[in-house]
Amino acid sequence: MPEGHTIHRLSKDLRSDLGASVVKATSPQGRFAHGAALINKKTLATSEAWGKHLFLTFSGETILHIHLGLIGKFRPQALEHEPSDTVRLRLEGSRAWHLTGPQKCALIPKEEYLGVIDGLGPDPLRRGSKWEDFASGLTNRKTPIAISLLDQSIIAGVGNVYRAEFLFLLGIHPERPSCDLTKTELQDLWKLSVSQLRQGVRLNRIVTVDQIDSGTTPGRLKPQDALYVYKREGQPCRRCGSSIRVAKLAGRSCWWCDRCQRR
Repeated sequence: MPEGHTIHRLSKDLRSDLGASVVKATSPQGRFAHGAALINKKTLATSEAWGKHLFLTFSGETILHIHLGLIGKFRPQALEHEPSDTVRLRLEGSRAWHLTGPQKCALIPKEEYLGVIDGLGPDPLRRGSKWEDFASGLTNRKTPIAISLLDQSIIAGVGNVYRAEFLFLLGIHPERPSCDLTKTELQDLWKLSVSQLRQGVRLNRIVTVDQIDSGTTPGRLKPQDALYVYKREGQPCRRCGSSIRVAKLAGRSCWWCDRCQRR
């Protein structure tokens, strides 16, 4: 599932491509034909991301809510590129954007928009979000921190890749109770979330291995060298050489290093 940096980058790129002109909207697949007709020939007023949710507001306060889910993609294409019948929504501005396989693509009233936002935790990529709000959501939670980090009502935008990498970078075992983390650890976890997601937006991919360990800048790292623990079970830790472990936590795989992340 795309994580928060992907949605914020999408929001920025869509605003750049579609925000200065009237947008043409169609649904080649047909499943969003009515909604596409309602936003066709309208101007994109705002494009914003909240965690993993994307909201496009068109003239007339018509709000399009998109959640990509597990398999959704929203990709730019040349205007002359013919859409396939899997494209739920095609938007045309300076170039075309094709939406396929989303978990949600719907026009919603402002009340529902506000309801979605109210149910989310602080988003590290949004101005005004505070680490204290993130910390307060963990105060009485005995749930393992690796599980809490995937709870979008605790922190919005963090997914399976980032949670494993954040915990490794801070030396926190994924099974530690959330309420057991110190104030300093919570502050560090928030600061790391902010810096890493910002880097993800800039690079348009997740790169957590730093220059000290890699010998090169993050932007030059190959995909197989960009992460410390995610999907590296059985491979040597990039810092201590121990074998990376993996286990299921609340049905999701999580990776860590026993030596670098002691209980």
